[in-house]
Order: sequence, then C-alpha cells, then structure tokens
Amino acid sequence: MRINKVAALTLLLSAAVFGKHPNTSPDLPATGAVNVVIQYTAPATAAQHAMVAANGGTLVQTLNSVNGASYTVPAAAIGAIAGDPSVVYISPDRAVASSLEFANPTVNANIAFAAGYTGGGIAIAVIDSGINNHDDLQGTGKKAASRIVYSQSFVAGEDATDGWGHGTHVAGVLAGNGSDSSHDSVTFKGMAPQASLVNLKVLDSKGQGADSAVIAAIEQAVALSKTYNIRVINLSLGRPVFESYAVDPLCQAVEYAWRNGIVVVVAAGNGGRNTSFETNGYGTILAPGNDPYAITVGAMKDESTISRSDDLIASYSSKGPTAIDHIVKPDIVAPGNQVVSLATSSTVLYSSAQGTSSLIKNKYYGGAGNNNSSQYFRLSGTSIAAPMVAGAAALLVMQNPLLTADQIKARLMRTSTKSFPAYSSVTDPTTGIVYTSQYDIFTVGAGYLDIWAALNDTTAPASGSAVSPTAVVDPSSGNVYLADTNTLNASGLSTVWGSSTVWGSSTVWGSTVLLSNVSGSSTVWGSSTVWGSGFVSGASTVWGSSTVWGSSTVWGSSTVWGSDLQFNGEQ
Repeated sequence: MRINKVAALTLLLSAAVFGKHPNTSPDLPATGAVNVVIQYTAPATAAQHAMVAANGGTLVQTLNSVNGASYTVPAAAIGAIAGDPSVVYISPDRAVASSLEFANPTVNANIAFAAGYTGGGIAIAVIDSGINNHDDLQGTGKKAASRIVYSQSFVAGEDATDGWGHGTHVAGVLAGNGSDSSHDSVTFKGMAPQASLVNLKVLDSKGQGADSAVIAAIEQAVALSKTYNIRVINLSLGRPVFESYAVDPLCQAVEYAWRNGIVVVVAAGNGGRNTSFETNGYGTILAPGNDPYAITVGAMKDESTISRSDDLIASYSSKGPTAIDHIVKPDIVAPGNQVVSLATSSTVLYSSAQGTSSLIKNKYYGGAGNNNSSQYFRLSGTSIAAPMVAGAAALLVMQNPLLTADQIKARLMRTSTKSFPAYSSVTDPTTGIVYTSQYDIFTVGAGYLDIWAALNDTTAPASGSAVSPTAVVDPSSGNVYLADTNTLNASGLSTVWGSSTVWGSSTVWGSTVLLSNVSGSSTVWGSSTVWGSGFVSGASTVWGSSTVWGSSTVWGSSTVWGSDLQFNGEQ
C-alpha cells in the first residue's frame, strides 16, 4: 500500500467525524446487510473468510489483486471485522457506471494507418457493458473471423453481449475497421483497426455495475494477458472518489494491472459543469481515474473538422485535481464529443437516441436512402475519449513491444499538442447557462493526443515511474505547485517527471498549459488564476482534506454517467 501521511490523516479525521473504525470507509451504511470489499495485509485466507462468517458475513468472491475479497456482511458487524489486525480497509462494493470521421484525422491516426500502424497482434481488454458482433470488428473483409477473441460476463444473469450499447460503441472507437462505412464519402474507423478485443462485461443492460465486478475483470485481463497479448485495458466507467487512491480497491486493482505491464486508460468523468461547491467543475475526476498510475483522459470537441486549430475542450469534461489526494489529472485529452462509432439497434442507448442528433443517416456514409443508420451513431463523453488514447497506446506497443506502461504514458503526454486558447465558453441551448473553461493543467493535462507525433518521438524512452504528480497548495500565498507523488508517498521510486525535465520547463505540459502567472516556473495556479474573487470558497472545497465527492449532495446518487451518455454533446 502506498498511503502518504496526508491521506492517512484524512482517513483518521473522517473516521473521527463519522464515528467509525479508521479502517472503514465513511460511506458504509450503519444498518442492514452490506456488500463490501475487504482488503487484507496479504491475500485472503480461509481463516479470514471464517472470521467474517463468524460475524454473520458471507463470502462472495476473492479478489487477489487487492489482497482481498467481497462479502455480504451485517452493517453492525463491520466494526468487529475491522478490528482484526489483518484488515487494511473495508469499503462498500460501490456502483460504477458507463458514464470517427473527424476524430481520427484530428489526432493524426490516418497518417499512422498509412504508415502501417494498425494495432495488429495487440489485444485490448474492454471492461465495459459487453461487445456485440459487428462487421467492423471482423478481420479483413466481412466474412473474416471476429477480432473479439475472448468474452466473459461478470454480471449475474447476463451473458457477455451488450444490452446497454456503450461497450460496442467503445469497441468501435478502439478497433473498428470501417467495414460497413467504406464508401465514397466517409469511413468510420477506430484507432487500432486490426487490434484484437477481449470482452469483459461488468455493466448490465442499464449501464450499472459494481467495484467487485470491475476488479475481477481486471484480474482476468492480467490472467489472460500472456495468452492474448493484452497490453492495454480500457475503462470507460467510473464512480465518485470516497477515499485516497491508496486504499480504494478499484484503484489498487488498476495498479495491479499496471505492475503486470498493462497500460490502463481511464475516462476522467463528465463532471466539468458541476458547480455545486463553486469550484467551476474542478475536483471532479472520478475513480479510478484518480489513480496516479492510470492514464486519465478528458474530452475535446473536434468541431467536425480535421484541423486541430479550432478544437475546444468539452465543458462537461471533469477537471482535477483529484479529491483527497490532489493528483494532477487529467493526464491528456482526446476527441470525445459527438463521436460516430458502432451501434446495435436493439440496445438501450441506441433506442434512447431516437429523434436526436445522435443518429446519422445512411446516406451520410455512402449508404442508400435517408433512413437512420442502424450500424453507427454518436455518443459524447470522456468515456468515448478514453478509447482514443487506449487505441493510440496499442499502436505504440505495435511499433515497439518493449515499451513499458510508464514509457507509453510518458511518450503520449510528452508529444501531445500544447497549443490552446486561454479560455473558451459554450452556452447550453436548453438552460442558457454559459460555461467557461480555462485551459490549465487541471483541465487539459499535458495536452491534446497526437499519435503520429508519439510514433515519431526520437527521445530515449523514459525510465522510472510515470505516476502523475501531486498538486500542493501554499496556504500563505494561495499558489499551487507540483510535487513528486512518489516522494510524498515515500516509496523510494524514481520518477520520469524529473524537475529539470518537466516541472521546470514546458517539455510535457507546455508553457500555456503549465501556468506560470506567479514567480516560479513550477507554479500551476496563482491565487487569482482560477478562482478569482471566489478563490477562498472554491479552494476550501477542492483542497479540503475531508472533502468527499461521493456525497449524495454532489452527485445525487452513485450513478454518475448513465444519463450523461444520452446527451447530444456540445455544438
């Protein structure tokens, strides 16, 4: 466990406030039967299962990647179970949800395809709502074998097909080959159109799932990695942050995959318009995107043009720093607004898109007639931006199989485009509310994905860990600086983000992204840079150690992205 002193103090303070054992999450209910994930100091044993059973609990599933297991236990027994010295942390088995015609050329993927980089021989694990068969997920030609090489459902009572419609759309962004749209006008092709897909279903036909299912799916991806050459996991799902990533079981599972050599790409979340605490959407990154090892992706609008010069951030894209740990997120941004990808007409999302601009006409991609396409439709959100980056990672692995997960993360961030406007605004046509975005490090991360630049990067591969840095606020000045997350966690690991390489220059984040409005090149925020006159109230929410974004007063429920996936994006 990599838990720093600040995070440990936060947990203890939370325990004091809520009157619970310090090894338990503050959002555990006080009554009834509770589904929980218990993490131990070592892999769970029969003796520990028996201890839980003696307290009225029932084992549901072992989760070796986090040295734990999921159980159903009486809420009244949680304190007694937490008192066992082998118990590190108890948290609820929380709910998670699924929160290219222009997109691919925007990130220069078309140039990569022309050079022969297509993801062939690489497998991407899609942990989502399942994947349905589609012509675009076959090999060369419609009659070729499916590139979905393995499927498994972690949802009780449902097979691995996609009833929600989200996982199939994500799969198309990752690896669609454009078979059903290769006509005269437009081809809808994914980022790695020859990659194989491993379908691990964790979201049901309503787009809902649980931590334990995602953790089990990540473990299965690691177990299958040698068999199918799984080098990338895509997680276009998330839920609120309730505790430090160092004890969050979902984040710990992500790190398990990372330690096993798999790049884990996660959507940032769609909370950028959340103004509940006068933060202008800052501090809304979802778990497990709050983990410093993951590549966390925000969403850009490609503006329906190939040129990158007019592209803008989507105002709904979640912003950092992360709650509790204050990790600098997102790491990178990619197209995620009104992206065309694969549809299955029987799915919930496709049905709910009827009568909206999410549907496209057959004639749009060279088909006959003016009917709505049953093969493609549009979705928006950071969950659609994430597979753009996951597919890009697969292309880098194809080019150089020896690259590590950290080297891929560093290369994608270093070569990202860093030219942005200072601000942009969008008016919601329904409410008339104007949302203004500032292009700082917590909004666009290191910059805008450019896969061709990454493939042509001649810089020697980085060594060490590419964990995202931590933002540290100076209470006397109100300025915010970057700190090495590894150093704060006292892990003794080196970092690729050395101060002479990144924090003191524009190598990764760029002079327009890494704001230097106050003296000191590592200053990312000045007291008036983001908050203006509202700095005090906004800062106390983002930087307060007891802030828990999972509160129902912020999100309304544990379901975060289900409704967001049905909006029409931004114009």
